[in-house]
Amino acid sequence: MPTFSYTARLICTAAAALLLAGCGHRQDTGDHEYSRAQMRIVGSSTVYPFSSYVAEELGATTDLRTPVVEATGSGGGFKLFCAGVAEDTPDVTNASRPMKPSELAMCRGNGVEDVSQIMLGFDGIVIGQKAGIPAMDLTREQLTLAVADRVPRDGQLVSNPYKKWSDIDASLPDRDILIYGPPTSSGTRDAFEELVVDYGAEHIDGYDGQAPTIRQDGKYVPSGENDNLVVQKLAQNPNAVGIFGYSFLEENRDKIQAARIDGIKPERALISSGEYPISRSLFFYVKNAHVGRVPGMDEYVQLFLSDPMASPRGALKTLGLISLPADELEAMRQNWQQRKPVTKDSLENPSGKG
Repeated sequence: MPTFSYTARLICTAAAALLLAGCGHRQDTGDHEYSRAQMRIVGSSTVYPFSSYVAEELGATTDLRTPVVEATGSGGGFKLFCAGVAEDTPDVTNASRPMKPSELAMCRGNGVEDVSQIMLGFDGIVIGQKAGIPAMDLTREQLTLAVADRVPRDGQLVSNPYKKWSDIDASLPDRDILIYGPPTSSGTRDAFEELVVDYGAEHIDGYDGQAPTIRQDGKYVPSGENDNLVVQKLAQNPNAVGIFGYSFLEENRDKIQAARIDGIKPERALISSGEYPISRSLFFYVKNAHVGRVPGMDEYVQLFLSDPMASPRGALKTLGLISLPADELEAMRQNWQQRKPVTKDSLENPSGKG
């Protein structure tokens, strides 16, 4: 008999729940403990290294079993997480962008009413290339023209004719455009489209503010949720560039380097301040109905938000996490202690400021 992975079972279960919504969502209304003794965490590949480190530390320093952490992409994580309140659904989902209002509605429609949103730090989206060659200096408009399916030409939008970077601007390298980027399930893809492509469409004459979709002619290659594979491809191919989170640059500076974006390097202080143009916040979401039923959930969140992990002096800094200011980190701890539920307003203002 074939053995299916936990991810495969979750995907099948989530799909069934969504397709058969008319038959009712999967909801466990009891208050008993679940039979499984391990937390299950899904979601963002960008947050995965941080989440995995905390999970391993929890298993190593307590009597609790090490949580299972899987990189399914932010969008894929929300689909699994929001499938219902039940033992075979995840307890936590990681995200490299805020939950969308539509995803909050999906959760609520499936009975996942009580969810806590934790902002854990900041990240920059890096445009990387092989180390040791001249570093690129790109604008967001140039990036938009490199990845767009359609571009303005003579007053019309036409299929993207740009084959080389120098076709876009003579100041750019005379080499083929080859971009390894995140797939549609990825929060990095969502953030890139919002911070780069939407911006480009607003600042390039001819788009009239209507952002294009990503080209599918082989110049942009969706590369799955494993950013380490993108790093390996860049290290082997000086003509390629890749799109990934800052933490993967930090871990692989001997192999890859980052392009400047609008003249600014991706550096910790510039990402934290928002001066680096492709900066974003990182999150995880906790299914509070599972707290008390699955061992270790409260301990995991508290450990993640502790100074030894998440502060500027914490262990996660070595993996590339750009920490929250002390007051915002303390606010996240208080939100968790109060089990403050996510709302439409908190999605728009995740730090709680203002």
